[in-house]
Amino acid sequence: MWVKFLGATQNVTGSKILLEISGKHIMIDCGLFQERELKDRNWLPFPVPPSSIDAIILTHGHLDHCGYLPKLVKDGFIGDIFSTEPTAEIAKIALLDAGKVQEEDAEKKRERHLKEGRKSPFPVLPLYTEEDAKKVFPLFKPYPYEHPFELFKDVYISFYDAGHILGSAIIKIEIATHNGKTKKIIFSGDIGRWGKPILKNPTIFQEADIVFMESTYGNKDHKSEEEAGRELAEVINTTVNRGGNIVIPTFAIERAQEILYFLSRFLKEDIIPHILVFVDSPMAIDITEIFNKYPAYLDEKTQNLIKKGTSPFAFPLLKLTRTVDESKSINYISGSVIIMAGSGMCTGGRIKHHLITNITREESTVVFVGYQAQGTLGREILEKPEKVRILGKEYPVKATIKNINGFSAHAGKTELLKWIDGFERPPKKIFIIHGEQEVSTHFANILKEKKKESEIVIPNYLSEYEI
Repeated sequence: MWVKFLGATQNVTGSKILLEISGKHIMIDCGLFQERELKDRNWLPFPVPPSSIDAIILTHGHLDHCGYLPKLVKDGFIGDIFSTEPTAEIAKIALLDAGKVQEEDAEKKRERHLKEGRKSPFPVLPLYTEEDAKKVFPLFKPYPYEHPFELFKDVYISFYDAGHILGSAIIKIEIATHNGKTKKIIFSGDIGRWGKPILKNPTIFQEADIVFMESTYGNKDHKSEEEAGRELAEVINTTVNRGGNIVIPTFAIERAQEILYFLSRFLKEDIIPHILVFVDSPMAIDITEIFNKYPAYLDEKTQNLIKKGTSPFAFPLLKLTRTVDESKSINYISGSVIIMAGSGMCTGGRIKHHLITNITREESTVVFVGYQAQGTLGREILEKPEKVRILGKEYPVKATIKNINGFSAHAGKTELLKWIDGFERPPKKIFIIHGEQEVSTHFANILKEKKKESEIVIPNYLSEYEI
């Protein structure tokens, strides 16, 4: 058996891990690179022939874990894609949206080049289209949590709740060896947090031979959810008093629903002014419907609310804007509003237009409630530059910029250690992935001190190991 790392190595996005087991090729996740300096990797020839991959197993439906699927299928992959049922539904919505956004961005770039008189030796094309995304759908094979299935002879797969987003999974692979023993491999996917609203806690495991572990926040801890909620309420109140808008770049999957959960509570308890809340994201609207469809995947409190017909994802002042005209009309509203729009890292979508309208206003606040990868527009704004380039034009940054990290769907350092400490017998080898270089190194050094029986490895991009 061997493993080849095709992404999320000393960076956060582009998760792809290729396994060779008994002559079969299995890929764990199939994500897009989203960091600006790494996006070119999405366009390079795939490191292995896509047709040589026998199956793909998805941990969850975020684009950095599933967003490359249409390109892989377009280039020859024809195998099955295994995931939980909510992940399959979420991924379909995310991929359609990604195809649409890429088509729109390519068209805008063509128009901008034409207007500026720029000529390119190559046509400006999207990585894939909505139609390409649709060709992925027939390949999905969903399974529930804790329901082992035989992928190939003597190779069994199980999904366990990762507590990260709806349907997110930790993957366990069990391989029957010739000596009658079973080799156990765990892929953490993105590990969630304990005690969060909406979702259940991450699954703890007792044993594994090899663990592939994310390290996104391996160098710091988050505030508690309640602290983050109080900070968000304070930001809203302060901004409304100034007469500005609250603009929240929002991940459509899980983060949008979590923020709605808090806003619904704040309004019911009169913690914030009774102002309009816009979810300006057709994708977030569709994902919220999936949350209501799969209450069994949610925590007990949220399940009960949905069963009683009082979903936390709906309240009187909430306005869902699907069309472009509805989105544009938000800019003509006098008085303060809350605008939640994607993408969460400001790499595309309607958020860019709301940033253009509000980032030059001293009265407004841009509130980041999720991870901003290096090289993204979100990270650039978060670093509070004097001006920022959006859709080909520079704008002075006059709005207040806030970062609230307590809403993160990723485990912080202490929570990551809690998860890995759950193994009663230390794994023989732990691969540290899905973290920026400095962060992965920091977390790996902690594990080297704590897990002296384990070999700790930080793989490089395209590196290979025998396992």
